Amino acid sequence: MRVMAQLAMVMNLDKCIGCHTCSVTCKQAWTNRAGTEYVWFNNVETRPGQGYPRTYQDQDRWKGGWELNRRGRLRLKAGGRLRKLLTIFANPLMPSIQDYYEPWTYEYDRLFSAPAGEDTPVARPKSLITGQDTRITWSANWDDNLAGAPELAPADPVLRKVSDQVKLEFERAFMFYLPRICEHCLNPSCVASCPSGAMYKRSEDGIVLVDQDRCRGWRMCVTGCPYKKVYFNHRTGKAEKCTFCYPRVEVGMPTVCSETCVGRLRYLGVLLYDADRVGEAAAVPDEKDLYEAQKSVLLDPRDPEVLAAARAAGIPEDWLEAAARSPIHQLIFEYGVALPLHPEYRTMPMVWYIPPLSPVVDVLADTGHDGEDAGNLFGAIDALRIPIGYLAELFTAGDPEPVRAVLRRLAAMRSYMRRLNLGQPADESIAAAVGLTGRQVEGMHRLLALAPYAERYVIPTAHPEQDGRPEELVTGCSLDYAGGPGMGGPFGEASGRPAPVAVETFHALKERQETGALVDPADRAERVNLLNWDGKGLPEGLFPKRKEDS
Repeated sequence: MRVMAQLAMVMNLDKCIGCHTCSVTCKQAWTNRAGTEYVWFNNVETRPGQGYPRTYQDQDRWKGGWELNRRGRLRLKAGGRLRKLLTIFANPLMPSIQDYYEPWTYEYDRLFSAPAGEDTPVARPKSLITGQDTRITWSANWDDNLAGAPELAPADPVLRKVSDQVKLEFERAFMFYLPRICEHCLNPSCVASCPSGAMYKRSEDGIVLVDQDRCRGWRMCVTGCPYKKVYFNHRTGKAEKCTFCYPRVEVGMPTVCSETCVGRLRYLGVLLYDADRVGEAAAVPDEKDLYEAQKSVLLDPRDPEVLAAARAAGIPEDWLEAAARSPIHQLIFEYGVALPLHPEYRTMPMVWYIPPLSPVVDVLADTGHDGEDAGNLFGAIDALRIPIGYLAELFTAGDPEPVRAVLRRLAAMRSYMRRLNLGQPADESIAAAVGLTGRQVEGMHRLLALAPYAERYVIPTAHPEQDGRPEELVTGCSLDYAGGPGMGGPFGEASGRPAPVAVETFHALKERQETGALVDPADRAERVNLLNWDGKGLPEGLFPKRKEDS
């Protein structure tokens, strides 16, 4: 047993409102510069839908991820070394810019410099790639909130697999939001696809990164990634991808997308896994067994044998403590409500999802039934407006039983907690019906609905002694070259290269997030409410006091 640590994420899709705040903040922090206008390390897709880039889930077309050869061994779906050598200068298995969108701007100067005339001047769209006039036909969120529309839904590769189960009449249209980042897989096909060895998975925390110095722009990683979360910067000629905000997590801060999420649907934590069993688990013959196979690779952080092996492997004590408190481990194992995205790609993704229960309560209420009653909820799960078959194609390689079990647990939590909120006695039979205890249901409710900052994000800091120094101190940010990464660094405008790790900023943010008060009383005297200032004179506290005034 070779124990390794992996930072992982879980997203609760029942809480995502599709506001795209995570996408915007990630964009501002990491891809706000030339050459990355079309790049979205974090994007939020409406499901059903084509996704971004369009139809990225159609691996019959794009050949991403792994497959089994005749001997039952893993091989890249896009081909091995010989195939890559033959196609290294012309790789056809890659989305074109039209599958993303051609980034554009507008001729704003025309609005200001046009001479006076009878017609209103128009700011024509201009391509940021060619500089020529362009026609806008697609973008990252072009089909936002249009799930089920007859023009778009048939293009969803997942929906095609269950089309005989789903009716797409407009009045029965269903939808939910699916936020996506790089999966930072245990068995990453992008790393295996890179001819120059620029893609690598960090041994200390499992984050997958791109070495900008070694990248030669072959773009085989774009083909190899089945989630299409590796992008090509046409200005620098380099591949770029989500970095899991590693300069932040190295000092214990959550990723930007997690920190700014309006619905608080993201959870971060450490998982321990047996690296020797990853290949074996990824190569199980039946795709429907991949979900359980991946769970079998993950280890119990409280098992004495696991802890002994982890200490022998050099994993620090605070990481083992964080793994024992990890919300990710709780959601996957203790509560059993988190599922991986497309396990059939055999990459063993480490960003998991809690599937949406959908508006089943409202549907039941419309029929005159009690929408919160456990019996009604359990019976309505198979009649959800979001078909279980569709969710199964997303999260369990088409096996509906794990999805049904998760939805039953979510329904049980809703019904059990409703009784407590109404002052009624707890009904242990509701929890027992889904294999839980009342105490576990209450714990799951706390984690999913009430958990404070420190319980949602259990992130140990990096250890310099593991590999010399934290990577940011050694090489700087992997996107840190002329013009990047926008806004001067992951902490904001004041976090450039002179201060590689803004520890002071980290502590300030952590204290602000964990305090129960809106304003620290000791700090109140130093604050000025400019909304009440009439602009005359100098209000007390606007400027620091001079020494002679003290």
